[in-house]
Amino acid sequence: MSSLWTPGGEHEVPREPASTPDPASDGDAVAAETGLTPEMEDAIAAALPEGVRLDDLSPEQLAQAEQMVMEMAEARERLTSTPASTVVANHAMGLYELAALHLSQQTPSFTEATVAIDALAALVDGLSGRLGEAEPTLREGLDQLRMAFVQLKNAGE
Repeated sequence: MSSLWTPGGEHEVPREPASTPDPASDGDAVAAETGLTPEMEDAIAAALPEGVRLDDLSPEQLAQAEQMVMEMAEARERLTSTPASTVVANHAMGLYELAALHLSQQTPSFTEATVAIDALAALVDGLSGRLGEAEPTLREGLDQLRMAFVQLKNAGE
């Protein structure tokens, strides 16, 4: 049994005994049966595990794969319509949370927290003036992490 990775998770794809493949009719047969566009066929085929072809999929599996490709296209469209500063700020908040997590452990992991704090600083300082309305919040969060780091480090010594 193979699986198909999608943004929604991994889905099992049962293998049915394959007949002798006819390479010339592979894509044409699938397109004729399903009405998929060539772009959809290419996207689905690219996501299939090695050795699995479009005509190996049942109609239900093909419909599910088509739905997943459409959802991925919609997600890509939403992402490209979102300002890059918003997406970067969101990732920066993830770095903030990562640093805070390492500092909040029973025994803080200063080495790991330093990596996350330095990465956050690289974004906030390196993109100064370009992070939009989230920038003041990110800068304040960075300052708080730095203070917490020093306080915890001094308390441990």
